[in-house]
Amino acid sequence: MDRETPLRPNAGAAVARLDPRNALDILDSRTARQSRAGAAELAARADAGPDVLHYLAAHGAPATRAAVAANPSATAATNRLLADDQVEDVRVELALKIARLMPGLPAQESSHIVALTVETLECLARDAAVRVRAVLAEAVKDLDCIPHDVARKLARDLETSVAVPILQYSPLLSDADLIEVIACGQVQEALAAIASRKPVSEAVGEALVHSLDVPAVAALLVNPHARIRKETMDRIIEQAEEIHAWHMPLAMRADLSARAIRRIGALVGAAILEQLAARHDISDATRLRLNRELRSRLAEAEPVSDTATPAEAVAQAAREGRLDGLFVEQAAQAGRREQVVLALAQLASITDQTVRRMLASGSAKPVVALVWHAHLSMRVAFRIQTSLLKLPTHEVLPARDGVGFPMSKEEMRWHLNYFNIPV
Repeated sequence: MDRETPLRPNAGAAVARLDPRNALDILDSRTARQSRAGAAELAARADAGPDVLHYLAAHGAPATRAAVAANPSATAATNRLLADDQVEDVRVELALKIARLMPGLPAQESSHIVALTVETLECLARDAAVRVRAVLAEAVKDLDCIPHDVARKLARDLETSVAVPILQYSPLLSDADLIEVIACGQVQEALAAIASRKPVSEAVGEALVHSLDVPAVAALLVNPHARIRKETMDRIIEQAEEIHAWHMPLAMRADLSARAIRRIGALVGAAILEQLAARHDISDATRLRLNRELRSRLAEAEPVSDTATPAEAVAQAAREGRLDGLFVEQAAQAGRREQVVLALAQLASITDQTVRRMLASGSAKPVVALVWHAHLSMRVAFRIQTSLLKLPTHEVLPARDGVGFPMSKEEMRWHLNYFNIPV
């Protein structure tokens, strides 16, 4: 089979064969009248012949070249020519067609045709236009017949519209490929796509958890096809104390051990704790323990007595040696804003007006810096952000490695100085 042999089109109804000489006569006539519509119509015909289609691909108007690019009767050489076309729409049509031609191609065509078609595919995978690469990635995401290197290249694309379909669906990516992408610090959408694969291996799941990417780990937890090692789950639960976005996905995970369920019950809110206790796959002893925890949690949520003002409550805690991180955390969880303000002011040795200004800034960073200055833990800062200020999840600053402050000391000092707090 020579290079002018067209790739075989999909089976369909037989059409009358157009004589090549008549086709060229039509082409000359159309060209003489400068009829672009006529040339495009000819370019779309399955019986136009390889010479005509190649001529149109080289000399036709953009609409004509796009019609040739979509025509399955075009030869591999013509397709390769169109992969370098200057018009993006032409290359988009070509990408869609090449993706349709790839399944079964090696069994149908000669090695020369296969090599030329693969070269065209590789050219499209490195196309300068994001739209072309994105269309190609979406079209080949499920295929196992494209070269592994092409799948890897698309998966490592910096544009999420290109990388995400391949990362989530491509059967060609190995665990090593996926772990490499995770290690490169890809954007959140890419990591969440990996976490949503069917399946996700234990090694890949562990790499995602080590990335500390909150949406990716949440996607991993809700994916029933993701396998998670016991040690990896323990790490997630440890970090989940500071990351509320993981509480519900954790509670709904089907493969939790009784020990994991009890640990989760100790850190989630009353609403999620109630759902945990209603699970059908837990023992009576675990259910009893969760219900006991739920009653305790509901009791903690009871409104504070009106007999003591916030100032009196803080003063009494100071006298009794209870003015510490636990006091501030419980006050924040109960929504007692003024108690938190007065407690932080006393612990940080600043005025309550300054604390109010920092809380009213609506930013997590000044709050974290203030808690650090008051010699409290990052857990307290996280509780203030989520329970008291109710910041959106994407604005919350979680702890580094589950316990540490996420900012450097220099950065926290800068935020303190901004509010005229000497450090």
